Amino acid sequence: MSGADWTAVIPVKRLSAAKSRLRGAVLDARHEDLALAMVRDTVAAVTSCALVAEVLVVTDDPAATAAVAALGARAVPDRPGAGLNAALRFGADLVAGLSRRRAVLTGDLPALRADELGEALAAAGAGRSFVADAAGTGTVLLTADAGVPLEPRFGVGSAESHAASHARALSGSWPGLRQDVDTADDLRTVLALGAGEHTCALLRDLGLIADCGACGVPAGPHR
Repeated sequence: MSGADWTAVIPVKRLSAAKSRLRGAVLDARHEDLALAMVRDTVAAVTSCALVAEVLVVTDDPAATAAVAALGARAVPDRPGAGLNAALRFGADLVAGLSRRRAVLTGDLPALRADELGEALAAAGAGRSFVADAAGTGTVLLTADAGVPLEPRFGVGSAESHAASHARALSGSWPGLRQDVDTADDLRTVLALGAGEHTCALLRDLGLIADCGACGVPAGPHR
């Protein structure tokens, strides 16, 4: 299929509870700012993808709701309130509806590029498909064709779980799509890949990187 016929769903925890393994990468007082910057970069890349017609963010966080709305996404509250997979099923199968092609992504992909996502979506066939993370054990993208329930199985060992559920593994390289951020080492990796402007701007303003040249963000104050 071609054209903008995908709805992308991104779950975002309350920022105060997000990315606990990443604590210490920046000052604790700015941890929520870092989590939000990564969400903003992820959503910005997804909304720029030519194959995506709508971006739906499932979140109860007011700051995340405002930030993603400013980027053109639609935010809905996490009605189930029962964890990641329940939020994904709610967003993809109930809010977006089974009549749409749906793609769910994690919200911590600050090096994602719109063309990478477009290539992955173009490779997704009928049924369900997934993209494993850089480590090969987790999942960063799960897709479901129209009429097919999402059946998300995110969590420890999710790549194996999705494969066991007969989702098809997509094999493109897509380094920005595959590199989620759970640890300080992951953050250094995405900076080397070229993180998005919001993540780079925050780290530069905190004095943790000298400039944003490698990330495509001009030097100078960022807002």
